[in-house]
Amino acid sequence: MTTRLGSSPGTGYSILSSLQDLPSPPWPALRSKMEKHLQVIAVLQWVISFLTMGISCTVLLIYMFCTDLWVIAAMYTTWLIFDWNTPKQGGRRSSWVRNWTVWTYFRDYFPIRLIKTHNLLPSRNYIFGYHPHGIFSFGAFCNFGTEATGFSKKFPGIKPSLATLAGNFRMPILRDYLMSGGICPVTRNSIDYLLSQNGTGNAVVIVVGGAAESLDCAPGMNSVTLNNRKGFVRLALQQGSDLVPVYSFGENNVYKQVIFEEGTWCRLAQKRLQKILGFAPCLFHGCGLFSDSWGMVPYNKPITTIVGEPITVPKVEEPTRDMVELYHAMYIKSLRSLFDKYKTRFGLKESDILHIQ
Repeated sequence: MTTRLGSSPGTGYSILSSLQDLPSPPWPALRSKMEKHLQVIAVLQWVISFLTMGISCTVLLIYMFCTDLWVIAAMYTTWLIFDWNTPKQGGRRSSWVRNWTVWTYFRDYFPIRLIKTHNLLPSRNYIFGYHPHGIFSFGAFCNFGTEATGFSKKFPGIKPSLATLAGNFRMPILRDYLMSGGICPVTRNSIDYLLSQNGTGNAVVIVVGGAAESLDCAPGMNSVTLNNRKGFVRLALQQGSDLVPVYSFGENNVYKQVIFEEGTWCRLAQKRLQKILGFAPCLFHGCGLFSDSWGMVPYNKPITTIVGEPITVPKVEEPTRDMVELYHAMYIKSLRSLFDKYKTRFGLKESDILHIQ
């Protein structure tokens, strides 16, 4: 028996060779594909939630008053009235929500990175100026509205509060969803509360260019709306909060947009609607759900957010115009320096410049 087995010395090698030639199990490829789908769903749920959750929940609440569920609607409305000022008084953030696994899929879709350049002192308060706005400010939300990129580990003792349109906090359910991420209204009362009545270690993140800037965002554009945006500087002086420039490379690359020239009736209509609605009606598109066709899903282009060096700001209750101009100029200089220092590391050329309008 032993001799007969031993008489075929190549048999074992042949079996091993045949096994090696077999196709590898599909599990790694299947898992990778599944993760990609989860990433798309994670991003799309945020886009849809931001665009439709508020109005959908408002309509649903009104409808419930016409059904046998009116008691639930009445109870929620009563609580809503009682809780109306909470967004303006520090909100109601949830560490559990900020650490949801869905945000890691959201982060990995693009992917989004957060880079720290300097330490921030927990004994100070800060105003982060975020640039550029892009269409949905994905970098701002992921970095400061969640813990997906590890903000709290990179900046221990600092609590970020991303400021967005106050109208969002008048919408049932949406307001609670936003507050759970530490998001607050971009109003004077709300920001004053965070910087003066909430202790130290607060960082209010303001997308300085706002809706107007979103009308000029497109792949390859390095333009920010800042020259006439000085209110955040005055606020920093009144509260004695340090200014921190933040720039996100790639924020403008995730959607394509039709940009109308200044003076055309389409551009005028956009600006008019912006003043009425509070946000800009951009004509943009990304890709399809699981294909390269047009759709609402953003293109998976990397977004890298650089948090710059803080500018120390004294507390001046009644800052003069010259003082506001001085710190505004310092901020612009710091933002330009931040852009120029990191631009070649993230796909731009040395000749590319930051256009400030």
